[in-house]
Parts: sequence; C-alpha cells; structure tokens
Amino acid sequence: MADVFIGSDHGGFKLKEGIKKYLESKNVNCIDLGTFSEESVNYVDYSYSVAKKVSENDSFGIICCSSGIGVSIVANKVPKIRAALCTSDFHAEFARRHNNANVICFGQKVTDINSATKMVDIFLNTEFDGGRHEKRLESIQKIEKMNFNT
Repeated sequence: MADVFIGSDHGGFKLKEGIKKYLESKNVNCIDLGTFSEESVNYVDYSYSVAKKVSENDSFGIICCSSGIGVSIVANKVPKIRAALCTSDFHAEFARRHNNANVICFGQKVTDINSATKMVDIFLNTEFDGGRHEKRLESIQKIEKMNFNT
C-alpha cells in the first residue's frame, strides 16, 4: 500500500492521533503532516498539505477537524483530489467504490475513534468499481481540467 498522509487541525487532533496509532499498529506507513498539538491553528493549512501530498504521490489521505466539513471543502480544491466526508461505513465503502475517493475526512465531534478506524479500514481496502462509474469520474475530471487548467 502507498503511503497514507494524515493531518488535522486542533479540533481533530485527538482523532488524528488515534487513527495514526491504529494505522501504525497495522504497519501502514502513515506520514503525519500536523498539527502536533491542540493549540489553535488554521485547518486550511493542514487540509491543503495533506491534499497536495496525496495529489503528488497518487496515495491516500486522512484529514480531521471538528466537523470534517471545512477540511473536505479545502481538500476538494486541490487538483486530482476526491475527498469524502464520511460518517458511516456505507459512506467509506461507496466513496471508494463509486467515486474513487482518495481522501477521507472526519469530524472529531461527530465520529468516535472506533467508528473512524473501521471506516479507514473499509476506505483503504475497497477498490474502485470502475464500469459505469468510470464515465462519471471522467466527467468530474473534465470539470477539474476546466477549472484548474490541468
């Protein structure tokens, strides 16, 4: 498996740390891009850092904040990123199967560590279905090219 980049702001720090510890116990190479404490920071910086690394390395990312909303919005501004805010196993599975998502986002105030680690497992181990979903992904990529000139 490719490297997994992980990051959070202060509001997702504890959840990020728990996910990181879990992944390390599974021998997944997890690269932590911060933040490294609960001191208040700008979630935009950390979400962008993870998304940029995922985009450049054709890998996976995990980003946490209080709600998961802000970090998913930021990540989806980066070319080649399909970030999904997940709150259920179904979301984690179908983010990969139907959308070929490469970043999963969580909100620490709405997702506990046990639920998050289960969703991470599902997300990292589910393949993209392709087929009819490939055409939809191509449509998304056309929009991205129009907006980012990539």
